[in-house]
Amino acid sequence: MSTPPIARLLGIMARLRDPDGGCPWDLAQSHASIVPYTIEEAYEVAEAVESGDPEELRDELGDLLFQVVFQARIAEEAGTFAFDDVATAIADKMVRRHPHIFGEARGLDQAAVNAQWAAIKAQERAAKERAAKGRPAPEGTLAGVPLALPALARAEKISRKAASVGFDWPDAAEVIAKVREETDEVVQALAGEGPEAVAEEIGDLLFSVANLARHAGVDPEEALRRANLKFQRRFSAMEEEVTKDGRTLPEAGLAAMEAAWVVVKRRER
Repeated sequence: MSTPPIARLLGIMARLRDPDGGCPWDLAQSHASIVPYTIEEAYEVAEAVESGDPEELRDELGDLLFQVVFQARIAEEAGTFAFDDVATAIADKMVRRHPHIFGEARGLDQAAVNAQWAAIKAQERAAKERAAKGRPAPEGTLAGVPLALPALARAEKISRKAASVGFDWPDAAEVIAKVREETDEVVQALAGEGPEAVAEEIGDLLFSVANLARHAGVDPEEALRRANLKFQRRFSAMEEEVTKDGRTLPEAGLAAMEAAWVVVKRRER
């Protein structure tokens, strides 16, 4: 009988971390040192979904799973938990958070399911605070939004939590007015204030844009990721257009680049 794939993967990870003949790089890693790789792999999963290529998505999901296995192996070596504990914990959490599927709360509509989910999460947060044993725990409406999130995604989550208690603009039109106000303040800062004031005003502008995205039902992190990809695609096409006669971009100059940019945009349309 062949070894189940997850058992094989766990065995490979154990071999890589084996002090007797394991991989020096893998042995040198810690929970903290591999976090950047975990974040990178999560973004590569998103990129694979965007590409629509199922084989690429399969491979990127495997890379992300390996990060989970890596973290779990480090914890197992420290005697804190193992991969099975991770799988058990998330399975238990999903069952607990879906009583309308696994329990007796049947026939709920979407609004009731959302309210139930929020209530269960609040109970879980309270239980964590009780288990903290004197450690200071985040308090208040905005507690629980991870500091490690990308700033734009965190802005959306913070503002969503504030909106849940009524601290919000009534509609997108008023958020647009706020975006314009913040843009004017950036202009003023650029005209005569120092770099710290400019950075602060640009931060306020970005936070307002994240709120606008939320009101429009758009994930700002995903929207910016797509905008990045679009710019990269168009820039590469523009570069190919401009340099096909042997010139470099600096040699061609800004006017030629802008003209080629217009051509590329027309092609896309």
